[in-house]
Amino acid sequence: MKRGSNRRDFLKASALTGAGFWITGSCVAAESNSANEKLQVAAIGVGGKGSSDCDQSNNHGKVVAICDIDDNTLHQKSEKFPDAVKFNDYREMLAKMDREIDAVTVSTADHTHAHASIVAMRLGKHVYCQKPLTHTVWEARMMRETAKKYRVATQMGNQGTAENGLREAVEVVRSGAVGPVHEIHCWTNRPVWPQAPDITARPSETVEVPKHVHWDLFLGPAPQRAYHPAYHPFKWRGWWDFGTGALGDMACHTANMAFMACNLGYPKSVEAEVIGFNTETYPAGARVTFEFSGSPSQPPCKFVWYEGKKDGQKLLPPADVLHGATPPGSGSLIVGSKGVLYSPNDYGAAYNLLPAKNFEDFKKPDPYMPRNGRGDDGMKAEWIAAAKGGPPAMSNFDYAGMLTEFILLGNIAMRFAGKKLEWDGPNLRFTNVPEANKFVSKEYRKGWEI
Repeated sequence: MKRGSNRRDFLKASALTGAGFWITGSCVAAESNSANEKLQVAAIGVGGKGSSDCDQSNNHGKVVAICDIDDNTLHQKSEKFPDAVKFNDYREMLAKMDREIDAVTVSTADHTHAHASIVAMRLGKHVYCQKPLTHTVWEARMMRETAKKYRVATQMGNQGTAENGLREAVEVVRSGAVGPVHEIHCWTNRPVWPQAPDITARPSETVEVPKHVHWDLFLGPAPQRAYHPAYHPFKWRGWWDFGTGALGDMACHTANMAFMACNLGYPKSVEAEVIGFNTETYPAGARVTFEFSGSPSQPPCKFVWYEGKKDGQKLLPPADVLHGATPPGSGSLIVGSKGVLYSPNDYGAAYNLLPAKNFEDFKKPDPYMPRNGRGDDGMKAEWIAAAKGGPPAMSNFDYAGMLTEFILLGNIAMRFAGKKLEWDGPNLRFTNVPEANKFVSKEYRKGWEI
């Protein structure tokens, strides 16, 4: 136990040493005797995206514990990691194996992201958490503050951040190539899971909980409700109590490049147009408009998000800002006074400058952001390197928490469709519609409080 404690303290000290190496986007390798140490990783949620998160973490560390509320999923992953200790309850895992764990991946349903991550960070664990970082705006703030307080290495799993194309696009926008930015548009091919208009109420029939599913542990901090396969597996994304809908699921990808490039920060207001609202599932479609006050490096800006359909037609940006381009399922547009940076994919990993005739002689700015180019595995590599004394990972919780706060405000606006909600970001409150503040956070089931 003493050896484990000394090793963990050494690795933590190395991570703190490296915290000063991220300077104006430059990456300088930190020298540390811990470079050859393998971090011992625990994986919380090992099905779906959690499966690859677990495997990739083992590429750069050593998986010593795995946790999942579904025994079938857990046993399947155990075949690949037979020496890893198995758990159904991550609280028990972290309590029992505290001294044997250096870092944790969190790849659960959205509503347990913050609880699992904060419990781990308070024990001094480095955390990699899947997007969206949290279920509520308040949780996103808590993730930022907790990571800072405990000085742990963090990363959110929006893998487009590792793409060289995204980092280059950020440099292009910041160079002034499209001029001062006054509009941003992002759209998605989601939802691809059941929600409104097909589902608007909870299932009425009683279904026995499968023996391999630990339903109470799936619920975690969420209010008690009976099990139904309409929720687990995968289909939880469309339900207010468990997921964050299309906006929460995809904007951490699709809005990421624009948010980073324009240094957007806190919006000053948010307003939603909603198609088919109900209190159980996310709506059939929505157009959400955020307004940003601007900063010395960025003038006031409007950001518009599009999801789902209206009258059978996919919601998309106005045709004129596309300059003749045919929009794919997902994409983004950064509109400046000189032109448009158009990214035709989820991650902002590729881009075109429009109209093309305006940019025939365009020369890319000299690169200054560190390049990765390894996608999802590269995200794990940056995170583990940060934990071992390197520079902070690019989607660390300080950045990712701000991105998530902004995004999840849109889901609150959907509940108050047609009203412009004025937002005081530093104080985490709406100033003109006080009843909306109820949804900035949520109530937690006993035993699952943060």
